Amino acid sequence: TIEDTYATYETIKNEFGEEVADLVEGVTKISVFENTAASNSKAENFRKLILATSKDIRVLLVKIADRLHNMRTIDAITKEEKRKRIAQETMEIYAPLADRMGMHRIRDELEDLSFKILNNEARTLIKNKLDEIKEDKKDTFETLSLELTELLNDHKIYAEIYGREKTPFSIWRKVQKKRVSLEQITDIIGFRIILNTVDDCYKTLGIFHKKWNCVPGKFKDYISSPKINGYKSIHTSVIGPNQKPIEIQIRTMSMHEFAERGIASHWQYKSSEKFNSVSWKEYDWLKDLVEIIEKNENPEHSYEYTKLQMFQENVFCFTPKGSVIKLPKDATPIDFAYAVHTTIGNSAIGCEINGNKSELQSILRNGDRVNIITSKNHSPSLHWIPITKTGKARAAIRRYWHDKGEQKEERIKKYNTTLWISLPDKPGQLGDITTLIGDHKLNISKVEMVGKNPNYINFKFQLIIRDLKNFTNFIAELKQKNIKFKIIRHEEKRNAFTQKILKYFKKD
Repeated sequence: TIEDTYATYETIKNEFGEEVADLVEGVTKISVFENTAASNSKAENFRKLILATSKDIRVLLVKIADRLHNMRTIDAITKEEKRKRIAQETMEIYAPLADRMGMHRIRDELEDLSFKILNNEARTLIKNKLDEIKEDKKDTFETLSLELTELLNDHKIYAEIYGREKTPFSIWRKVQKKRVSLEQITDIIGFRIILNTVDDCYKTLGIFHKKWNCVPGKFKDYISSPKINGYKSIHTSVIGPNQKPIEIQIRTMSMHEFAERGIASHWQYKSSEKFNSVSWKEYDWLKDLVEIIEKNENPEHSYEYTKLQMFQENVFCFTPKGSVIKLPKDATPIDFAYAVHTTIGNSAIGCEINGNKSELQSILRNGDRVNIITSKNHSPSLHWIPITKTGKARAAIRRYWHDKGEQKEERIKKYNTTLWISLPDKPGQLGDITTLIGDHKLNISKVEMVGKNPNYINFKFQLIIRDLKNFTNFIAELKQKNIKFKIIRHEEKRNAFTQKILKYFKKD
């Protein structure tokens, strides 16, 4: 970073060009807030990270690479508390971001290095068990690999076949999620088939399913419906020759490169061209994160919404004009409405799905054509928040009511007035004036005696005014009764109508 050296932004710009200088400056900004990370919540750190990288996604790539280097050398940090804090932040922020950009190899290493710091006992136990399984199934694996190769060769399909094993952390996460033992996990080791074309992928799938029975519920076609991070592959599981399930992933070489390196595998552009990765449609999610963060002052809410936005699978729906709207699985027409435009979401009162009237709480499916019915006089319901699936929708609903609350407070403050009134020192005078205030539908929030002379007592009234017309009539009656008064403060002096009142009733 710039802070770590004597080089300035201008020096780097002159030596390497403006783009490189901007990238270094972006990473420097992230490093600045990381130095104070101990005093910040992870939500606030996440917010600053996304905002710092929003102009050029490559800043985030460089920062992830920097974090990977930090994790590889983390043993140099002597304080255990600091090591655990960095590992926890890596696990909760940097590894998920690497996954969201399709950088699975880096994600796996970040998770493994963090897992080693946070729960080394569990990691060691799983790793030892993995080594035992690999040794025990070594001969079986080689036999199956040869059989798969020969089967494809017989159909004139040429492939590269690799073994694939789960990482210790992914196994631990699965054990925790499904509440099963390590011995019950059947897909610890599997095969990855790399082919030349997409046609070969589907042909290979057909060959395997014809040869062996498919395990129900284990087939997923991420080629026709990619994951939200752009990942493409066919996943299947078959009952192999030893009557044990075999997990198989089928993909082309370009799909494999993206699965390993993510966005970095797309860096094929001329050096003379201005590179702005945020303009890529597949990374519009970063724009959504920035929009959510910029419109939410509460970092914890932003963190919740952006996690929703980043890590859910997709369904694709259509507007009445045929535009495609990408939404997370189990999204509702409410999510759809906010994805089209915030104004549409805020004014939604109903919907039609495929020409049929439906509830706004309905679950949308792939290919649904959705028409949102709106009303200008309608407001979003806070009850929508638990049933919406997109961070954008939840953030917009909360923002709407937050703004409404501020407007309501502003309206109330606008009519808060402090009035000085001098009354004759006679019994019943204070009661008469308070009755008069009530008759004009004004509310007293506070009254106090502020002075006294032989003939008069001075009172200060703090009034809440609901209608300026009532206040005008009250002041007019005070003048008519020759009661001495003075308006000494008004909360919203910019209000033109109030200024007129102040000017009209000003007393010498």
